[in-house]
Amino acid sequence: MFGKLLIANRGEIAVRISTVARALGVRTVAVYSEADRDAPHVRAADEAVLIGPAPSRESYLKVEAILAAARATGAEAIHPGYGFLSESASFARAVADAGLVFVGPPPSALERTGDKAKAREAARGAGVPVVPGSDGIVESEDAARAAAARIGYPILVKAAFGGGGIGMQVAQDEAQLAKALRASADRAKSAFGQPAVYLERYFANPRHVEVQVLADAHGNLVHLFERECSIQRRHQKVVEEAPSVRLVKDPALAERMYAAALAAMRAVGYVNAGTVEFLVEGDAFHYIETNARLQVEHPVTELTTGIPLIEWQLRIASGEKLGFTQSEVTRTGAAIECRVYAEDPVKFFPSPGKLTRFAPPLGLEGVRVDAGYEEGGTVTPYYDPMIAKLIAWGATRDEAADRALAGVAAFHVEGVKTNLPLHQRILASPRFRAGDLDTHFLEKL
Repeated sequence: MFGKLLIANRGEIAVRISTVARALGVRTVAVYSEADRDAPHVRAADEAVLIGPAPSRESYLKVEAILAAARATGAEAIHPGYGFLSESASFARAVADAGLVFVGPPPSALERTGDKAKAREAARGAGVPVVPGSDGIVESEDAARAAAARIGYPILVKAAFGGGGIGMQVAQDEAQLAKALRASADRAKSAFGQPAVYLERYFANPRHVEVQVLADAHGNLVHLFERECSIQRRHQKVVEEAPSVRLVKDPALAERMYAAALAAMRAVGYVNAGTVEFLVEGDAFHYIETNARLQVEHPVTELTTGIPLIEWQLRIASGEKLGFTQSEVTRTGAAIECRVYAEDPVKFFPSPGKLTRFAPPLGLEGVRVDAGYEEGGTVTPYYDPMIAKLIAWGATRDEAADRALAGVAAFHVEGVKTNLPLHQRILASPRFRAGDLDTHFLEKL
């Protein structure tokens, strides 16, 4: 195991990585922007380095500044967390060229998964069912019209080099396609630096289910079951859970999806932790994309399998073999994660401001809170407005939901608006309790 780790991220995930690394005897280095000078992740590390002004393009996305911080502190490895540079093949290659260890997949795998259109082709070549879509990036409006006519409306326009639902636009018919193309390309360029987009068929009421995978550099590859992520707003997840009620009811479907996820990962030469995402409609499932990084919602897998994902990311990056086989991966109980955002709970607009009160629930059985802020801190408009994650485990799904609801009700935040009231409505709703979920759940709540 390397002796010092630089964490190229911020917020709750940077705090979590520091905690896990320290438990393994690894010293940690935080990086921070001027806006995050007093943030919890700075104090969670053994050392901290200022890397630039508040805008992420001048700090957390600035490769040269991050590598300089690693050199100055003697860090031997870099963990990118999620978001920012976590899925950047060029960053992973720059880390390797600097003689450091990148805690994530190799650059070659990032290149194959980073271009979402090419990743679809790799999955299709591995026999994985893929959402009908364009043959790669659409180069012009005319090409998009031709592809959409072949695929069939409604159409989803997606960023080819991004994730997290950023930039997705729906076109119900040809009249809406041009506007959707422009909006998606503009958002993609702003968020990911590349305006390329591709098209997929838009399904009316699918479930969004993903499979967690771990792979070492010695050819060992296992899945850690699935997570259901159907409750979303603007194509971004709000509530995630494990297991999926749908797959629990259909073990044969689950096994087919697990096999497809492993095949998709083998096809790109994957190493480390990653997730394969699917849409499920009826008895059919379709590959969407591969997330070549740690997911925000990884705690629900940790709590139900007992396998610490960040710890295994570090072990795999240091050259260790997986310490278990597929038959030894088991699951107990159920877990639910609620993403707590500083935003209007109805319109979903960010709500920056000072946290005059920030009091996560304490002492509740089965409830864990991963927070990136504390009382007195400021939520700025520069970054994603997620301020914490509340995760609850229970022996049954109902017990997990009851514990999550109690945790949300006891979570007090003042100074900014939050989506805590929305989480209370979700967790108490009869449809949620029945497991009747799809990606339009919130629109029907």
